[in-house]
Amino acid sequence: MTDAAAPSHVFDVTQDNFERDVLQASLTTPVLVDFWASWCEPCKTLGPMLESLASEFNGAFRLGKLDVDAHQQLAGMFGIRSIPTVMLVKDGQILDGFAGALPLGQVREFLLRHLQPLEGVADEPVAEAPEESPTDAIARLQQAIAAEPDKPELKLDLALALMRVGNVTSAQAELEALPANLATDARAVRLRSQLELARALDGAPDLATLRQRVATDPADWAARDLLGVRLLLEDDAAAGLDQFLAILEKARDWNDGAAKKRLLAAFATLDDAELVGRYRRRMASLLF
Repeated sequence: MTDAAAPSHVFDVTQDNFERDVLQASLTTPVLVDFWASWCEPCKTLGPMLESLASEFNGAFRLGKLDVDAHQQLAGMFGIRSIPTVMLVKDGQILDGFAGALPLGQVREFLLRHLQPLEGVADEPVAEAPEESPTDAIARLQQAIAAEPDKPELKLDLALALMRVGNVTSAQAELEALPANLATDARAVRLRSQLELARALDGAPDLATLRQRVATDPADWAARDLLGVRLLLEDDAAAGLDQFLAILEKARDWNDGAAKKRLLAAFATLDDAELVGRYRRRMASLLF
């Protein structure tokens, strides 16, 4: 719950005020709805971050805090499958959203795609807090699961953290153990695509070797394919996608159309909507 001292751009969403303060209010000022619960550990990280950003943006949007346990009907109306989930409502419609406790920089980038801070900001921009390392996240989540073993959302968070450190086998095991309602969560679907890509690297040469093979023979499609996967999983997404497009352009049918399959799997793993849109258009121009 927000308290009386909370700034006017942060408020609690309830069944009684939803129509007025979210849908109708979004016709003039966008409303960012934070779906959270008191037992959700990632929510405790994301919630204060969103409140700070609401202050930083100085009224460019209002932040509505919706407790999914207290207002299950509203959460169901939005199709919430896991928390934290954040949705941006504008002109009475859902404009965009994301799931999970993203780092501060990524949340700010998400907001800047749709709106700009209003002038006259009294406070300094929120300082970047040191990001929790994947190893620390794994330890924290394992402790949280031991304390609350009946919270499957924590197990999904653990699977994602395990994937970030490259522990494919353990991430796969956690993913397969999720209940059916979380198996279709957007983050679970993305993780499944990441695991599919990671499995392609079993026994594969390192990045330098693959680069050398492609430089020596640009038509070494197997090396180019593995190079694309390595680049994608090692945070050079555009360069990885370029490798798959090169195969699609010159050898569309190689390995039963593997390049198209790689591109579609890659799109499912990426959060950057602009990047995905750009490369989807490039893929379409080669296919049609």
